[in-house]
Amino acid sequence: MDFLQIQGGAKLSGEVSISGAKNAALPIIASTILAKNEVEILNVPNVVDINTLVALLCNLGAQGQLKNNFLTLNTQEINSTKATYDIVRKMRASILVLGPLLARFKECAVSLPGGCAIGARPIDLHLSALEKMGAHISIQGGYVSASAKDGLKGAEIIFDKITVTGSENIIMAAALARGKTRILNAAKEPEVVQICEILADCGVEINGIGTSEINITGTDGELLQMPQISVIPDRIEAGTYLCAAAISASQITLKNTKKEHLRAVLDKLSDMGVKCECEGSDIKVLPASSLKPVNIITTEYPGFPTDMQAQFMALACVADGTSVIEERLFENRFMHASELARMGADIKLNAHIATITGTKLEGADVMATDLRASSALVIAALAARGVSNIHRIYHLDRGYENLEQKLSSLGANIKRLKENA
Repeated sequence: MDFLQIQGGAKLSGEVSISGAKNAALPIIASTILAKNEVEILNVPNVVDINTLVALLCNLGAQGQLKNNFLTLNTQEINSTKATYDIVRKMRASILVLGPLLARFKECAVSLPGGCAIGARPIDLHLSALEKMGAHISIQGGYVSASAKDGLKGAEIIFDKITVTGSENIIMAAALARGKTRILNAAKEPEVVQICEILADCGVEINGIGTSEINITGTDGELLQMPQISVIPDRIEAGTYLCAAAISASQITLKNTKKEHLRAVLDKLSDMGVKCECEGSDIKVLPASSLKPVNIITTEYPGFPTDMQAQFMALACVADGTSVIEERLFENRFMHASELARMGADIKLNAHIATITGTKLEGADVMATDLRASSALVIAALAARGVSNIHRIYHLDRGYENLEQKLSSLGANIKRLKENA
């Protein structure tokens, strides 16, 4: 197992290219189950979660190859509709194959998913929506078994709470359903918008893209002719590098970004005294002499993303004053706080609210607990005095492409090393 060793205090400079969004690529890959042709996908990040989902599809009989961020997938030879535990357990987003498999093959079995342990993220919203579309669903032996002998039919779906993967699953299922599906309280994240736009490009009638009400007229089982696709830039990776520059008082330029997807993050950086200049797909971060405290409430897009909460907590640890972060989307998503405290951070937790008083950080041995928490520890280590060792970085590898190489190219003193046996 690997760990990262970071010597804090280095200034960053130069340019970093932002990879394609993992959270956009995953539903796109799942949607190829609906295609009647080989699909080409550009700007695909080479991270563990992507390779896991490609392996899952290949395990079902599909053919896929990822090389130089270019993925080709052919799902026409799928000969199994059982997504097995040995692959699904590695990643919660594997549940995204449920809707497409059921829509195309009228039956499937998908193991209950794994992934980051950051609280309950139940799939009941996915299942109840599919039941409204005519599916018969049971959970037995750790598998979700679903069938719709006459195919899925359009229905009105009202999500009790906003769910990104739930919205994506039902959007994909509705694309092949019979009749019209109306989704209310749909997620509006850019990743959801992209999967809608792709399906619309395939000829599926979709209205309300980017709003909380999406109307889809399905093809009644007719498979889709999919065009070449390019994955949107990763707004969370971009936000992570913005925070890395901010905490190290550095000037760097991010390439291949979409600033319109980063408005909430850029707004909070501005509140902390960090100036960013946006030009085209570039964002230049200017060094701040000090960081101001900030108040953050996580919420659904276009609000402040929960996936940036941990990184901003790292910034707050060295700000001049007291910051308050309220996590409204997930429970147990402050597990990084105790690890930051090992570096000297002053953090007080009260249920879903964290109060952080800025101080100096010291290098320490810390342990990553989930994907975004691990990036927060990297950010904190950049500002800490001395050496930090970040363990269990397999979490990082799930969602960040070439993190240590990119940071090293910017001037960070960072090395990937092997743990002692």
